[in-house]
Amino acid sequence: MRISTKGRNAIKLMLDLAIYNNGEPVRIKDIAGRQEISEKYLEQIVAVLNKAGLVKSLRGAKGGYLLSEPPESYTVGRILKTIEGCMTPVEDVGYEENPADRVSRIVWDKLEEAINGVLEGITLADLLEWYNEMNIDYCI
Repeated sequence: MRISTKGRNAIKLMLDLAIYNNGEPVRIKDIAGRQEISEKYLEQIVAVLNKAGLVKSLRGAKGGYLLSEPPESYTVGRILKTIEGCMTPVEDVGYEENPADRVSRIVWDKLEEAINGVLEGITLADLLEWYNEMNIDYCI
């Protein structure tokens, strides 16, 4: 399993929204500048997140994006699955009759369980806490 640039940038975008969460919408232009990611690329990502209900869009001169929920309700897994889709480490090969295939399937199932455990065990609030603890003054 490989997380794409789009998935990594979705995490950055969501963390930026959490960091700059003061009740006012955050503009894509501002996120793009802080994260050094193109606005057009972020617009593609935020459109998916908005459609899935992870962010709220506000139009107008003071428009932008807000988190739809508190940071502790988002997991890294939820964000990545929204952008990436299925997060399995191998293609679904099904359960074959061959004993070696059935045994190796146990490995892939355990690997998927471990990956999902990590991704679902880390929240956006955790990322925000780590960010604040590090007192980061540069782009994330």
